[in-house]
Amino acid sequence: MPTRHDIRNVAIVAHVDHGKTTIVDAMLKQAGAFAAHQQLDDRMMDSNDLEREKGITILAKNTAVKYHPKDGGAPITINIIDTPGHADFGGEVERGLSMVDAVVLLVDASEGPLPQTRFVLRKALQQRKPVILCINKTDRPDSRIDEVVNETYDLFLDLDADEDQIEFPIVYACGRDGIASLTKPEDGTVPADSDNLEPFFSTILEHVPAPTYDEEAPLQAHVTNLDADNFLGRIALLRVEQGELRKGQTVAWIKRDGTVSNVRITELMMTEALTRKPAEVAGPGDICAVAGIPDIMIGETLADPENPIALPLITVDEPAISMVIGTNTSPLVGRGGSGKGADAKAAVKDRKVTARQVKDRLDRELIGNVSLRVLDTERPDAWEVQGRGELALAILVEQMRREGFELTIGKPQVVTKEVDGKTYEPVERMTIDVPEEHMGAVTQLMGVRKGRMDNMSNHGSGWVRMEFVVPSRGLIGFRTEFLTNTRGTGIAHSIHEGHEPWFGQLVTRNNGSLVADRAGAVTAFAMTNLQERGVLFTDPGTEVYEGMIVGENSRADDMDVNITKEKKLTNMRSSSADSFEAIVPPRKLSLEQSLEFCRDDECVEVTPEAVRIRKVVLDQKERSRTASRAKSAK
Repeated sequence: MPTRHDIRNVAIVAHVDHGKTTIVDAMLKQAGAFAAHQQLDDRMMDSNDLEREKGITILAKNTAVKYHPKDGGAPITINIIDTPGHADFGGEVERGLSMVDAVVLLVDASEGPLPQTRFVLRKALQQRKPVILCINKTDRPDSRIDEVVNETYDLFLDLDADEDQIEFPIVYACGRDGIASLTKPEDGTVPADSDNLEPFFSTILEHVPAPTYDEEAPLQAHVTNLDADNFLGRIALLRVEQGELRKGQTVAWIKRDGTVSNVRITELMMTEALTRKPAEVAGPGDICAVAGIPDIMIGETLADPENPIALPLITVDEPAISMVIGTNTSPLVGRGGSGKGADAKAAVKDRKVTARQVKDRLDRELIGNVSLRVLDTERPDAWEVQGRGELALAILVEQMRREGFELTIGKPQVVTKEVDGKTYEPVERMTIDVPEEHMGAVTQLMGVRKGRMDNMSNHGSGWVRMEFVVPSRGLIGFRTEFLTNTRGTGIAHSIHEGHEPWFGQLVTRNNGSLVADRAGAVTAFAMTNLQERGVLFTDPGTEVYEGMIVGENSRADDMDVNITKEKKLTNMRSSSADSFEAIVPPRKLSLEQSLEFCRDDECVEVTPEAVRIRKVVLDQKERSRTASRAKSAK
């Protein structure tokens, strides 16, 4: 079959924070993608604000470098897909792998293969993609290169890799310094026989198959991602499998439901470094962007109008976690952060608070996010949103909050399924690295959450690695407690492992809530009297309403409290009038921590200025009646 030797398509896959985006930066710089005067940021591919803040890749992105071989041959275009390392964004990984012919598996020289390494490698092996192993961060003082290579071989065997797949080349790199070598350096050192990424580039050219095609085959191009432009409208990113795609060409658009309609390509663009440039033609193996089809969706095919042949749709794993997202129903809806004053009214004129606006935004998210599902509920102003994990759903809520939406978010739940009349729930494989002294605390913590230990290893450096299989709902609220119990030193990562029979009842939060029993502003006097009852979440002066949760009770049951109580002034001077008590600083909960804290009868109110936890039923008397009815029913 004819082969295009002027192009290579490769995806870089790895666990979170093993250096994917950093090594792509180095490849772009060394391939001459930027002029000498250009101001360059670190992690250029992480263009999203949330990606920069959290230090993780959320969206799969593609770039292209023109590599000039040292033997003076013609330049070769290397299309690189930078994929997320977090399993919650697995839909992005599956989509990225459908665009490439091989993968570079990046593994940290100290941490070795972790759960997400297993996840992304399993996806690559299932699609029969050749693998190049890159051991990154060889300069870490605690690096253990030989052990990590052996652990990676074990992982390949564990995932049933065949002989061809297990014969992979190994590159040793320090992505931060832009240095790679084919010779193993000493632990904790940068490769000494190289000062650039040339060995890495040559390994990609040698081991990544060049795209092959059939000269007689009709046009076939697969839509793998979507983007938007203020002038061009919706842009479809696609890989041309067969034939040629030209600007101004009329093509057959094969939709997900099988219907076919003819459309015209108004604009054709190819990626160079971080920008898209107009092009006239894209051939087999090219990754390009087209405009002119306003309703095109991921997984659809552009084909020859005379002979339209559809490519297979992109399939992704089933969602594991769901939560209900609805309009804000609290008394402070549409009133800004403090809820009072002319400034607050001016700041909220662009507030999005209606059910129609929320539904439109969720529908827009479905267009580009293949791993998300939105289902109707009994209420017209709330929808059940299902995704891979808690982080993926929290990222969606955070994006909507920044766009001006006010929302009510229900407690995260697991998505169960029926098998032979029995209820099955999703389970996760959890890998935990902790210092030896915290091993007992972690084991106890996982025992409460019905975790089953599968493996434990001690590297002899004072750290222990433990593997647990635990139900997904046991991990809701786990991270905060884990970091507290390990004094912030523990590292935990989990990955979806499948479904197992229902584990039974789980009680993960033993403490009740402190609930405001009236509306008003929080006073320092009331906080001083209440702080011995538990941990408070609010500052003095914060406006609260009946049913809002203002703290965590030190006991198991909920307590209704008056946090707006003011000190009564009299005309008598008391002996203690000038004595002051220090207020313990309140615990500030992030959006993720608020979702973890929720119980079944609680929800989270999210606005652009504030994140509040509240009872689903705000009225204290109504809650008491419901509780007494539930007791009598038992």
